[in-house]
Amino acid sequence: MEYVILVVDDDTANLTLAQKLLGKEYRIAAANSGKVALKYLENKCPDLILLDINMPEMDGFQVMEELKKEERFAHIPVIFLTADNDPETETRCFASGAVDFVGKPFLPDVLLSRVRRTLELEKYRTGLEAMVKEQTEIIMARNRRISQIQDQVIVSMATLIETRDNSTGKHVINTRIYVEMIAKELKKQGLFTDVLTDEYIQNLIKAAPMHDVGKIKISDTILCKPGRLTEEEYNSMKLHTVFGKAVVHDIIGGVEDPEYVKIAEDVAMYHHERWDGTGYPLGLKGEAIPLCARIMALADVFDALYEERCYKEAIRPIYKVMDTLREGRGTQFDPVITDVFTGLEQEVKDLLGEPI
Repeated sequence: MEYVILVVDDDTANLTLAQKLLGKEYRIAAANSGKVALKYLENKCPDLILLDINMPEMDGFQVMEELKKEERFAHIPVIFLTADNDPETETRCFASGAVDFVGKPFLPDVLLSRVRRTLELEKYRTGLEAMVKEQTEIIMARNRRISQIQDQVIVSMATLIETRDNSTGKHVINTRIYVEMIAKELKKQGLFTDVLTDEYIQNLIKAAPMHDVGKIKISDTILCKPGRLTEEEYNSMKLHTVFGKAVVHDIIGGVEDPEYVKIAEDVAMYHHERWDGTGYPLGLKGEAIPLCARIMALADVFDALYEERCYKEAIRPIYKVMDTLREGRGTQFDPVITDVFTGLEQEVKDLLGEPI
């Protein structure tokens, strides 16, 4: 590799000397002022800059300040050239960001050794950065793959649990889609912005399939009963929310990000709470119900109404389901979220392929 060194000095003799001393090993570009150097840097990016301090119009420190303003120059090492060897100048050189300084007049061995050492260190730094970047990308790709596997396992487990009541297991996939639609539309409309960050939304989408995992602890007799549940059976069914939070904690509590775990637990525990406080398991009211669970509630009920279940016929077409959701606005459901989701009626029709 042939390194390019930009030498900036208003003294032509110094430029000539630098060319003579360094030209055998390196390609030399010369600039007789700070302005000329900055003009050169508009289209070129040298491997090293030798920068004189005392120059008219724009001194070396001023040039250095301009270099700092451009991110693409941040990696270029700078060695100051100066006839002023007092400690204050040396301190200022390093404080400004230079890697070294060389006194004038040049001593050939000193100049060469400083340049060689700086370029060797720069080569090592660049190689180290490349290695770190490569290893980081490998680790990130591996983590993404692990996350994908974990997500698939969770979805598969949730689907398996869902099929216990003789459904097709589509509920897990469908509700995740509706949750994503609602959350993204809320954010798009500038609603709940203090909570709905991109990370929160992704965690919610990922957590949605686990909302009914607590059903794994509900007996088949209750879960698959084709008719109306007795009060005792219904009370047992309600416990799937409490069981769900415990199952989520046991499955991912020690291996996933705490914020994601909290959202998944809240979705499982509170998606049957009602806006008016008459839901279960705790009877939470209004905004005391976590936002993730309020979103999940709309998605869950919509799919439960639209799809056929062992204990009920499907409600069709979509507008009838949306009308039912509107009837629950402010009682069963968060009114704001209800308005947003029902406002997506055409998008839902397009998604499900229902004729207009």
